[in-house]
Amino acid sequence: MIRDPENESMPRERLERLQLERLRAKVGEVYERVPFYRRTLKEKGVTPDDIQSLADLRKLPFTSKLDFRDNYPFGLMAVPMEQVVRIHSSSGTTGKPIIAPYTRHDVDTWAEIMARTLTSAGTTENDVLQNAYGYGLFTGGLGFHHGAELLGATVIPTSTGNTKRQILMIQDLGTTVITCTPSYAITLHEAAREMGVDLRDTTLRLGIHGAEPWSEKMREDIEDRLGIIAINVYGLTEVIGPGVSVECPYKCGMHIWEDHFLAEVINPETGEQLPYGEEGELVITTLTKEAQPVIRFRTRDIISLNPEPCDCGRTMVRMSRLTGRSDDMLIVRGVNVFPSQIESVLLEVEGVEPHYLIVVDRQHAFKTDELEIWVEVSDEVFSDEMGKMENLEKRLRSEMDSVLGIAARIKLVEPRTIARTEGKAKRVVDRSEL
Repeated sequence: MIRDPENESMPRERLERLQLERLRAKVGEVYERVPFYRRTLKEKGVTPDDIQSLADLRKLPFTSKLDFRDNYPFGLMAVPMEQVVRIHSSSGTTGKPIIAPYTRHDVDTWAEIMARTLTSAGTTENDVLQNAYGYGLFTGGLGFHHGAELLGATVIPTSTGNTKRQILMIQDLGTTVITCTPSYAITLHEAAREMGVDLRDTTLRLGIHGAEPWSEKMREDIEDRLGIIAINVYGLTEVIGPGVSVECPYKCGMHIWEDHFLAEVINPETGEQLPYGEEGELVITTLTKEAQPVIRFRTRDIISLNPEPCDCGRTMVRMSRLTGRSDDMLIVRGVNVFPSQIESVLLEVEGVEPHYLIVVDRQHAFKTDELEIWVEVSDEVFSDEMGKMENLEKRLRSEMDSVLGIAARIKLVEPRTIARTEGKAKRVVDRSEL
């Protein structure tokens, strides 16, 4: 089902005309209203009049997460505070939080985008949607909530945590759609199993998961454990929140809502634009955001773009599943390592759980970096003879060596040893943090 066929399925030529019209207007707007953009545009010798085609996008300066922090809290706003009706923010775990203000128009636009997103994933007005994303400053909870209500679905705003109650509500209230991080979907399964509940026997049919990178094998694992269709969703606090892109049931890439978000892929090292199909860093320009428009925001997410129309009937470009983040990428002994590579190995090996921790030791000035991977084993393996544990460790070490291209120490730990999170899972730690 397509919620907005006129926009979601418009011919590419018409879409690009609309994008150019909105891009030119937005560049003119930030040039006049936001001192940061006026300064950076002048530094590049660019004026709004220089944007005559979408190809001219490359003339514009990039915006980074650092720019948000340097202009904290409201230095990137394009409207006076009296027009702001809501403020969200990121967690701020690596410094000052990212502040995300919204006008009334922004909130309404976001709700419509999220209704479109939920429809693409397969949600209808007849569904009971249990929203286990966090409510509050995090954009996930309220983003999904307002979109689902606008769509007409019944919303259960459980937020994160209290996992046993979540499971009872799934059983007693007839939940059909669960929205949460992929790692929390696994946590729900584990808690249900301990309660003697098989989620495959409930009314659950659909899960919409995002806020952290996850692999195709993790999808298969979630679908098998919960008995659902698991759909990938993508968004960023800096841009709007969830709803920048989402899969449809064909699962062949996430549809970017290009009438609101202009996407490009660049070489993360040189900043050069890359053609469709090539993998690089996703860069997004907001075309309709009022309170805090963003020009060429470097997401640090590594993807590729596919402009071919989808079998679902949507014509907007599709982004691939994230292969990693350029700022999450580990360089260990000169080799690039992404957590998603490690996850893909674990989900192929019987006897381990999809819970892991990557421990990097950089404490010794005259010693090469060391990579250690903590892996939870299943209850069956842990309770069995030591020989199985040793064989499992050898197999994992061999598989990791083959996939990563470097040797990593494998540490098998007993079930439920690695801390569970209700929000984004933390996968990488420095030895000094332990």
